[in-house]
Amino acid sequence: MPVPWFLLSLALGRSPVVLSLERLVGPQDATHCSPGLSCHLWDSDILCLPGDIVPAPGPVLAPTHLQTELVLRCQKETDCDLCLRVAVHLAVHGHWEEPEDEEKFGGAADSGVEEPRNASLQAQVVLSFQAYPTARCVLLEVQVPAALVQFGQSVGSVVYDCFEAALGSEVRIWSYTQPRYEKELNHTQQLPDCRGLEVRNSIPSCWALPWLNVSADGDNVHLVLNVSEEQHFGLSLYWNQTGPQIITLNHTDLVPCLCIQVWPLEPDSVRTNICPFREDPRAHRNLWQAARLRLLTLQSWLLDAPCWLPAEAALCWRAPGGDPCQPLVPPLSWENVTVDKVLEFPLLKGHPNLCVQVNSSEKLQLQECLWADSLGPLKDDVLLLETRGPQDNRSLCALEPSGCTSLPSKASTRAARLGEYLLQDLQSGQCLQLWDDDLGALWACPTDKYIHKRWALVWLACLLFAAALSLILLLKKDHAKAAARGRAALLLYSADDSGFERLVGALASALCQLPLRVAVDLWSRRELSAQGPVAWFHAQRRQTLQEGGVVVLLFSPGAVALCSEWLQDGVSGPGAHGPHDAFRASLSCVLPDFLQGRAPGSYVGACFDRLLHPDAVPALFRTVPVFTLPSQLPDFLGALQQPRAPRSGRLQERAEQVSRALQPALDSYFHPPGTPAPGRGVGPGAGDGT
Repeated sequence: MPVPWFLLSLALGRSPVVLSLERLVGPQDATHCSPGLSCHLWDSDILCLPGDIVPAPGPVLAPTHLQTELVLRCQKETDCDLCLRVAVHLAVHGHWEEPEDEEKFGGAADSGVEEPRNASLQAQVVLSFQAYPTARCVLLEVQVPAALVQFGQSVGSVVYDCFEAALGSEVRIWSYTQPRYEKELNHTQQLPDCRGLEVRNSIPSCWALPWLNVSADGDNVHLVLNVSEEQHFGLSLYWNQTGPQIITLNHTDLVPCLCIQVWPLEPDSVRTNICPFREDPRAHRNLWQAARLRLLTLQSWLLDAPCWLPAEAALCWRAPGGDPCQPLVPPLSWENVTVDKVLEFPLLKGHPNLCVQVNSSEKLQLQECLWADSLGPLKDDVLLLETRGPQDNRSLCALEPSGCTSLPSKASTRAARLGEYLLQDLQSGQCLQLWDDDLGALWACPTDKYIHKRWALVWLACLLFAAALSLILLLKKDHAKAAARGRAALLLYSADDSGFERLVGALASALCQLPLRVAVDLWSRRELSAQGPVAWFHAQRRQTLQEGGVVVLLFSPGAVALCSEWLQDGVSGPGAHGPHDAFRASLSCVLPDFLQGRAPGSYVGACFDRLLHPDAVPALFRTVPVFTLPSQLPDFLGALQQPRAPRSGRLQERAEQVSRALQPALDSYFHPPGTPAPGRGVGPGAGDGT
């Protein structure tokens, strides 16, 4: 599984309630008890051996309740440790019994019960602590005066100061008497970590807490450790797992300083450390991809990187146009770079063309133009290098991709052509001084004004040419606009069945791949329902014809039957509502154009080869071309072009393209899955299936 870096924020958890703790001074453990009781702490720890439960010889003291409190044990004000104070509440258990003979209670004195019955009670109370990775037991001697001895009643408590434990650890406490007359008491205490302590500045182990911060950046989570240069630290990201594990590290997370620490979760276990990526090329590549240069002030900057790395940096000059950044060494020099350490440039002014190059192992690893964000994009300036020699001698050269060109010069380079102007600008103070010392100086001189003069006539000629070109394009605007948009085509058909509708949809989609804007009711069912069939077809027909488009009548057996009915009756039969209603509505808009002779040039007809013969189309509709598809696709596509458009040489290629797009729908319609039928023509003039 990939390393879940985002779980770091969950691992840190929420900030618990802040605790303010009492301070104890001195390293020694101590004990004190309730008024009336006397108590004493043994000088050294004892073995944690509770032993077996034995019968009580009479009234005895027994622990009844454990109470804990967190305190600080301090050697000095800023050197404290977290400590656990424990209070053991005691009560008198058992009662006096009449002895059957004197020998039976011969050992009563050894059990802590004295004669006579009004004598005081004594007990040895053991406190056992376990907290990874330590464990210890202490012995408290308690004596209760006879006046406080009341059977079954609490006599007070004895307090132990204190058990030191690690921050965030879990402490388990047991308490019993020695000898043990009853089952031991137990209590578990979870200690807080540094985030829950008000006095964490007094605990040295908490001083690292302010270093740690988790911040989110989109899907990324940054673990920020803010430590001083002198401070060494270790960081472990670990799984608390059992059994064999295969852990997959994302290759983008590998860096040379990523190490692995493995240890068993047992007391005093040895931790194994390995750093397997120190020489890994992928890790070094990731390191430089993550490295960033950051500008702090005009002269100070630093290198951000996940690991320490040997590197050196120098300034370079980057001119517009994509030429490589040219190192300014000499006159400047390479400087050793320390990660996250502020470095300074010997600059007087910043410039967007100044960049920083970082090399490692004699290879360029990083380059950033730090001043570009604040000073804008690269400028078309020329960098002049002034070299100073003895007796006030100095020379100037202009930095170019081919080298440093001396000024003045008769060379054919750009800087040489502008050399006279650059020297004048330098003397008049129009150049920006970037660096200066006893050996030389760097100057950035603008060249925009010279380029404007040189190219003024060229720009004027370009403007005249652009004006002439615009006039030519304006004259052809309408034609170009129409060609770009494509001719409008309204496709009318009779929805004989769902299979035929799919065939029509395939034809419409194929025509859309050509310079045609196809309208079909299949794609406008919402508008068709809202406006009604007659209004929708009337609006589409009017818009198509006004734009010089074409109306395509796609004839099928159902369409032929409807046309014949209209031609015979003149109106649709009452109550004849069915799948052909939409086509029936379109006939009320289409028939007047045919009856009045307006159809030629604006209408074309079409039918599918194996579904309908062209002769089956009513004679009135054969006053416009009727094409069979796909056999007459080239002629059909030619009829759909603009009336005055030249016949394209790609017409056959487009016809083949439409035919390929249409063929799967034709095969599905005429040869549906599971049927051997060769054709599906029905109605008048249906094909024979061949």
